[in-house]
This record gives sequence, structure tokens and C-alpha cells, in this order.
Amino acid sequence: MSSSENPPGHGAPGPAEAALPAVAPQLRALRRQAALTLESAARAAGLSPAHLSRLETGQRQPSLPMLLALARVYGTTVGELLGERVPDRDAVVRAADMEPTAAGGWTYWQAGVSGRAMQALRVHVPYGSQGDIVRVHPGEEWLHVLKGRLRLRLGDTIHRLAPGDSAHFDSLTPHRIAAEDDGGVELLFVHTLLQSPTATLCLGPTPGVTP
Repeated sequence: MSSSENPPGHGAPGPAEAALPAVAPQLRALRRQAALTLESAARAAGLSPAHLSRLETGQRQPSLPMLLALARVYGTTVGELLGERVPDRDAVVRAADMEPTAAGGWTYWQAGVSGRAMQALRVHVPYGSQGDIVRVHPGEEWLHVLKGRLRLRLGDTIHRLAPGDSAHFDSLTPHRIAAEDDGGVELLFVHTLLQSPTATLCLGPTPGVTP
């Protein structure tokens, strides 16, 4: 993670960040439980001690990438940083409860429970949608093609995946996802960055480069 206090694309809180509950008490308690000083914890998370102090005193709300970094430093989950407890969540997600969410032409269905360090989604990517958007963000991603054919660009390499194929990669590698077929592609998708289904850190089209 960058050493800057506001990672690219996170200079101002978005809707998902604004909805975060107060996390100051958990941040301080978990840091002390991990036997870390303010300075050492901030350095490991890529923050300044002053910024981490403001997070712990409730003067600032952390961005979601910050929460992920702090969870790794403290050896816990983002859900625990948010004060959630595993027994309070149902482990099973029923098909009838999966409400579709549309964003940028894609359709998402939540396939996992909220508040975890991983988010699981079922995604439909229509043909010609968002193929020029480069995504870069902390974490890992795993995807599995259910239907249709997928074009996955990782850095400068293009991979074409058929039904049954999977990919697992570091999300800091610039990546693009596009459907190869007119009918689009359907995926199972898991990533480690806790965020809303519609939130993503995008760098936008890369001039002179075709997907």
C-alpha cells in the first residue's frame, strides 16, 4: 500500500466509506492487543503516526483500503475492525436473497455475507462493457468462468478463459475484464478488499492501448 495517507481515488470519502460505523475504539484496542506502538503500526500500514492517531480518536474515518491494511497488520479481519462478530452473521446465502445490483453495465449478486475480509459475488459482464477500464487496488482476486468466454488482461498479458477456467492474481497488477461473446460472460468472483459491489478503484482508459 502507498505511504500516502489518502490512496489514489480515495481523497474524499465515497458513499461506502461514509456509511462505515465508528471504528476508533476497535482500532486502538486491537493495536494494543497486537502489542504494537502507534509508530510501528502506522509504518506497517503505510500511514503516518499522526493519521493513525486521528483514526483511533475518531477525528477521521478510515478508507476501506486503510481498513484492509490495518486488519493485516493486527492479524484480524475487517469485520472485527468494524465491530462485527462472526456468530452474529448467517453463514449461508440463499439464492432467493441474492438481489441484483447494476453498475457500469455489469450486474452483481452478493454470493457471500457482508463484513468479511473477502467478498464473494456472482457477476454478469455484458459484451462491450467496461473493457477499457483498468483496475488497480490492494488485495487478491479469484474468478471462475461459469458461462461464456472471458478476456482477462493482467499487465501486458492477455488471457482468454472458457467455462470452467479460473484465475487468481494480485489486485495491484493492472487488470481488465471483458466478455468475448455477444451474450456476455458470467463469473464467480472473490476479492479480499472489503467494499460495496459498485465501488472500485479505476484508473480509466489507457490511451493508445487496446484491451
